[in-house]
Amino acid sequence: MDITGKVAVVTGSASGIGRGIARSLAGRGASILLADVDEEGGRAGVEEIAGGGGTAAFVRTDVTRAEDLAAMLDAAGEHFGGFDILVNNAGIVCGEPLWPRTDPAVLARQVAVNLTAVIVGTRLAVEPLQARGGGVVVNTASIGALLPLEEEPGYSATKAGVLMFTRACAGLARTHGVRVNTVLPGLVDTPLLAKSGDGTREASWASQAREFMPLLSTDDVADVVIDLIEDDTQAGAHRIVGELPDFVTALL
Repeated sequence: MDITGKVAVVTGSASGIGRGIARSLAGRGASILLADVDEEGGRAGVEEIAGGGGTAAFVRTDVTRAEDLAAMLDAAGEHFGGFDILVNNAGIVCGEPLWPRTDPAVLARQVAVNLTAVIVGTRLAVEPLQARGGGVVVNTASIGALLPLEEEPGYSATKAGVLMFTRACAGLARTHGVRVNTVLPGLVDTPLLAKSGDGTREASWASQAREFMPLLSTDDVADVVIDLIEDDTQAGAHRIVGELPDFVTALL
């Protein structure tokens, strides 16, 4: 797909990976609808894109609510006449207290944000994308989908679910003209790292991972998302972002 002139909806785009993806897509000539619960960050993202000569709008979206996801896609139509790209990026960690002392309500929200929203968001996007002649969905998973995080098992489980869901959607390229792919980033320098601990510092598992995994930038992830969108041969595919040491690769 040629991104120039297309419309992209990016969830979880007020900061971190989502903000980086939105910025990169705008730099390629797409109009962007940023969607997040963080209104201040979302509007700042719109200003950043506009300051770079791009076009963007923001809609407050709680991805755990199907009605919010539907309204988000409707907003893309209201602002830009529709959309061609959906990036299901919103995701959370539980943080401390770590497993198995994690608050059950926090675990339930993690499943809703990280997995259910991806499934429902993709479902709601398929028919509008088909009506525009096809499109692309990119889901943000994690290397944690392949490498179990013992202190954040809900994160590993939800991201593994995103990976398998994406693979199961490969046939949509044939039946509806909608390609669904996923990226699996390693450690990325975003505010989510601090939230893995007590909200001000990262958890011990994240600090330990720094010893054998490079710390990626949001642009590193965005570059892979761009590649997946532009490569029309990719459907149901996943891409790992970053290099893994041999001993980790041997476990996969």
